[in-house]
Amino acid sequence: MSERILVAVAWPYANYLLHVGQVAGAYLPADIFARYQRLIGNEVLMVSGSDCHGTPITVTADRENVSPKDIVDRYHPKILEAWEKIGISFDLFTTTLTENHYETTQDVFTKLLSEGYLYTDKQAQLYDPESDRFLPDRYVEGICPLCSYKDARGDQCDSCGAQLDAVDLIEPRSIISGANPEIRESEHFFLRLSAFEEKLREWVGSQNHWRRNVKNFTLGVLDEGLKDRAITRDISWGIPVPIDGYESKRIYVWFDAVIGYLSAAKEWAASNESPESWKAFWEDENTRSYYFIGKDNIVFHTIIWPAMLLGYGNLNLPYNVPANQYVNFSKGQKQSKSKGTGNWILDLLDTYDPDVIRFYLTSILPETSDSEFQEEELIRSNNEMLIATWGNLVNRVFAMIHKNFSGEMPSCNNISTESISLLSEIDSAFETIGNAYAACEFRTALRESLRIAQLTNRYLDTRAPWKAIKEDPEHTAETLNISIQAISGIAKLLHPILPHSTTELFENLGFDSEDIGKNWSRNSVPEGTRLAKSKALYSKLESD
Repeated sequence: MSERILVAVAWPYANYLLHVGQVAGAYLPADIFARYQRLIGNEVLMVSGSDCHGTPITVTADRENVSPKDIVDRYHPKILEAWEKIGISFDLFTTTLTENHYETTQDVFTKLLSEGYLYTDKQAQLYDPESDRFLPDRYVEGICPLCSYKDARGDQCDSCGAQLDAVDLIEPRSIISGANPEIRESEHFFLRLSAFEEKLREWVGSQNHWRRNVKNFTLGVLDEGLKDRAITRDISWGIPVPIDGYESKRIYVWFDAVIGYLSAAKEWAASNESPESWKAFWEDENTRSYYFIGKDNIVFHTIIWPAMLLGYGNLNLPYNVPANQYVNFSKGQKQSKSKGTGNWILDLLDTYDPDVIRFYLTSILPETSDSEFQEEELIRSNNEMLIATWGNLVNRVFAMIHKNFSGEMPSCNNISTESISLLSEIDSAFETIGNAYAACEFRTALRESLRIAQLTNRYLDTRAPWKAIKEDPEHTAETLNISIQAISGIAKLLHPILPHSTTELFENLGFDSEDIGKNWSRNSVPEGTRLAKSKALYSKLESD
């Protein structure tokens, strides 16, 4: 029976270009997962959008002396361009500037307030005396009080991953003026996180299908005790507080961004002229929701957002949060938009085919530990793995069929034990590789798919149809027929990872898009099918 799957993907700040660390950390894994779920016949909704209220946007706007909207208008189209070129198959990628998102956020705020989960209190905040303004968390940098990292932000340390309060930073400095901020009090709304501590501990403890690092990190935060957290700031850019008397304050970005998953589902439903259809993905307890994020966002998706959902009531908690580690820049340096260090995905797409990038990034996905992007390794993986193991297999089988059988799928009158064994191995791989996709173990899925391709290469080399064609044409016909059937199966196994090239291959095998989708099994190629004369799926790359 089909299932309903919500794929919720982290919202990138629309303040700069996207780097490969972001793509590999959240968006490519989410896309691979969503494509697999669609193939097996599940109903999938995959949503995200540009976070337009993040303080990195206002930081950039202040630096350039333009409005935050100007920054969003510059970079949101670039994000959309990246998704289109690399093939991230969102059902909806929106922004946090929509009227729908404002209404949804204010509805959640009002409901939590009415249930007693929001309250007002005064908070010590850092104030820049030179620029005469309160400083949002990301307008402050300093030394982390836990690990002594010198460039910790006011909300989080990128080195140890700890959630911070700006006033706890050692030697804090304003990123606007460089001044040492003063501590002043300001009244804000607080989310009563402490009220959910026991419920969250019980819930997290039962999530045995979560990645170990995600579960252990979350339990560690809970064991330290949850502190109530301010959800408003003294800023002018953001969603207004829907309460009289707070016109100078805005709902802070970390509160409104996670609500984007819900508001995006509502927007998707409205755009499909079925305004209530979002409820099936949020209120049906049989729906499973997966949140694809980087490790720096774990606490927001395993503690804060679940607490908000519990407080609001009647909405599904996350089923899984398969957070990834980091893909670093050269020599372990972190990919960072704010620091301008990284491999920018649009630049890479100007040079390399999207499936070449997807293949390499999948092979280094940071599922359990940090990895490192190296362009020379991308080139090597294309030449020595993608082409040598998979691309050349397709090319030589197609070439032999066109040379010896006029491009028509040869008949297979008698099937040998080794042919039966190969097809059996491929057909059984759909279960094992499917289990890997379902468990968000995409490196395993890729490795096992390539293993099947290697088996097919060995089958082809052992039977040597190029030698047998003159003396035993039936032997050659059987070998090439079975090889095509194997290629059809491997293409399906690789389709979530390499959608562009496998779609082209399926078309060359005589299938249309309806034949490809919504079945997780090998598509058999009928005898007599005319195979297209295809160009090489992938091109060899030179290091220069």
